[in-house]
Parts: sequence; structure tokens; C-alpha cells
Amino acid sequence: MYGLPQTTEVKRSLPKAQLYRQYDWKPSQRDGFDAVVARLDFTHFIVPKTLPAIAEGVEVKAIFVVDVLLKTRDIDLKNITFLAKSIPQRIVYALRYEDSVRLAVYHDRLFTAPWQPEENATLPLVGINLDAIWENIVTHIGNFSVGSDKSLSEQIAADNERARLEAQIASLEKKMFAERQPRRKRELYSEIKKLKQRCK
Repeated sequence: MYGLPQTTEVKRSLPKAQLYRQYDWKPSQRDGFDAVVARLDFTHFIVPKTLPAIAEGVEVKAIFVVDVLLKTRDIDLKNITFLAKSIPQRIVYALRYEDSVRLAVYHDRLFTAPWQPEENATLPLVGINLDAIWENIVTHIGNFSVGSDKSLSEQIAADNERARLEAQIASLEKKMFAERQPRRKRELYSEIKKLKQRCK
């Protein structure tokens, strides 16, 4: 499953009631989660014991894969973000609905891959230790790459900042095109130019 070695496979249920108790979810959080998630199961446990060729990482000691069986395909991903923030582990979430899977992972923020047929969903185990494997899983699911001069968290922060600047530029461009006063138009153009410089 997911192209992972059989040695990593486990089959253990993660009861929702236990999760709610352990992490003290509010009734509204429980109700929202219950409305979209049918059940949770641990399916893979990636550690040096289950993958002898891989070393433990400095930060990452274990990686879990959790199957999240959904009641509906169209869910608010805030539920998955909340779940990921509740459990302080490195976890890949396989969101499953009928024969389709959408992989999700949380590292500073939630990343998701597109929906795909179950048999096409794979997780890369690339790297000499669990730190490198985790980084490759996050970049694979998030569909981005990490610059050689940045850490994974630094790259995510840089990408988030670029997205924020691009949204600000789009908003200012809209204002500039609607503006009638030439002086204000020039001011907006100058502001946009500065923001574009920061995006490089």
C-alpha cells in the first residue's frame, strides 16, 4: 500500500472517542469532525526497526501513515488541520473516499495532493535518514522543492510570503486599473513595482 515496504505495515484503529478525550476536543470540534470522518486507522509505522536501511533523524524519530475514511469527498480541510495539530507526531494522512485517495501532511501548514485512484497513491522513501525522508514526503505531497540554502520550514515560510505578496500585488493592480486620478495611479504602480522586486 502506497508503495511502502510490507515491513512497515500495521493495522491499528485510532478510536475517535480516545482522540477527543486525550486532546480535550470541544463539543463543536467533535461534532464537525464526526460529520465528515467515519474512522481512523494506523496503516504504516516507519522507523529504523521496520526499515533497517534507514537511520533515525535528528528531529524525526518516526513517521506514521493514518487512513482517514471519509463520509463525504468534499470536506473542510480545517478538520484535518485540527487533527494534525492535535497529534504531535509526523503523520501522513491518507484521506479515503470510496476508491480515491488524497494524501495530506502537516508541516508548519497543511499540504495536500490531488485526489487519485487508490492504486496510484505512493509515498517516496527517499533519503538516508528519517529527517530526509520526511522532507521528501512533504515536498512530494506539497508539490514544491526546497532550495539548497534553505531548510524545509524556511522554504515553506518563503513560499507563504511570496503567495501573500502576489495576492497583495493582484489587489493593488485591480485598484490601479479602476483608479481615475493619474497621480494615484502612479503611486499604485510604484507600490506594485516595489512588491514585485520583493517577490524575486
